[in-house]
Amino acid sequence: MATLSTLLSPDLLTPESCWTLLTDVNGYSHPDGLALTTQACHGRGFRLLDSFGGRLWVQLLEDGYRCWIDRDAVLGRAVVREAWQPSLLAADQIRQRLPAVLRWSEHAEQQPNSYLWGGTTKPNMDCSGLMQMAFASEGIWIPRDAYQQERFCEPVATQLGQLQLLLPGDLIFFGSPQRCSHVALYLGEGFYRHSSGKEHGRNGIGIDSLHPNDNHPVGRHYRAELRGAGRVVRCHDGSTLA
Repeated sequence: MATLSTLLSPDLLTPESCWTLLTDVNGYSHPDGLALTTQACHGRGFRLLDSFGGRLWVQLLEDGYRCWIDRDAVLGRAVVREAWQPSLLAADQIRQRLPAVLRWSEHAEQQPNSYLWGGTTKPNMDCSGLMQMAFASEGIWIPRDAYQQERFCEPVATQLGQLQLLLPGDLIFFGSPQRCSHVALYLGEGFYRHSSGKEHGRNGIGIDSLHPNDNHPVGRHYRAELRGAGRVVRCHDGSTLA
């Protein structure tokens, strides 16, 4: 009989069983191939949904995200756990933790890093991975992808001439009129921290500006795609998001 210290073994790969990771793992978008979609760090939990060949179809417990992980990456490297219960912080509790969220993002920027599509563990992260991990460092779970984060937040109307509506710790969203494709963490006074790819002038985490007179190529690119902003006032409950 499995106990809370039982390591994952082939005979325990049963649907709906829940496990805690003892290592970082990659999450893929398909049962084969190397298309990274997310990562899960040591200490995160997952529910086993199905298996196919050498991969497992799982749901990450903290954000409800579904992905494929390599079977061999978790055998002997995960322990059985009880079903996950979310910690649903109140808005004022979240607000009190935002200075620490900002400090975590600053420390992440100071480490050697590069942009990694799907990256959700330090040091290499994508834009929404950086946001999720910064908030998770203080026990505040938000969705995985930028468009999900936009829907999840309390909207804050913002235009380039209305930056006074923003508070440090708000999320800034960019993309096309049809869909959000990029997210950043607002620092105050028109500046934000984000992880962006080299095609726009940087490869990794840096600070850019919403100020119209800032001609840095990264800031200029994203200002043209500004969609709005949002405020994190709740925690993810672990349900699957569209």
